[in-house]
Amino acid sequence: MLEFDRRCLESLREPLETGRVNISRSGHQASFPAKFLWVCAHNPCPCGWLGHPAKECRCTPEQVRKYQNKLSGPLADRLDISVEVQAIDHGALLQGETEPTELGGSAGLRKRVEEARTVQLERQGCLNGEMSAGQINKHCKPASGAEKLLLAYAQKNHLSARALHRICRVARTLADLDQASQIEKKHIATAIQYRKTLGGEAGSQSPVAQQPTYNP
Repeated sequence: MLEFDRRCLESLREPLETGRVNISRSGHQASFPAKFLWVCAHNPCPCGWLGHPAKECRCTPEQVRKYQNKLSGPLADRLDISVEVQAIDHGALLQGETEPTELGGSAGLRKRVEEARTVQLERQGCLNGEMSAGQINKHCKPASGAEKLLLAYAQKNHLSARALHRICRVARTLADLDQASQIEKKHIATAIQYRKTLGGEAGSQSPVAQQPTYNP
């Protein structure tokens, strides 16, 4: 993702937020539907080895800063889930992928997702990712302990309203996958951990680092 020009990346902000692309040219305007699921990946630095346990990064701090700054704060705010992917053990890589049997494999995961989608459509008439601010306030109210954790994290990290709402929507989805009627502390903690962006809102010093999490 960070190999793209920053201006190109910034052009994604509006369609990610509104689900539409608006074009103005020579006094004329046109609007097109543009709802999409954005899945992207990037290296931590230009050489790709920053933070690797065995290989040393060759980049200077200035190179790393310039590279990571291609992802602006407002664009990062629009990412619901952002996680670090660690290097894979060579032995595990040669053995190939295995089904996550503890979660019921792919068929079991699909069933859980379909059930969660049904719950969302019945509850608010749309998927969690499409909820308005008013719907978030109505359907994403955390339990008492969960709300305290969310407020503490938001105040410490000076979250924007957009980032706070996205955490609530992800937490609501995690609760739906657990078939829980209320958003609990573990759902808020996991949603926060899923916001590990460049510079890390929920980095190693986060107060929720030791909270239970789901495997992404």
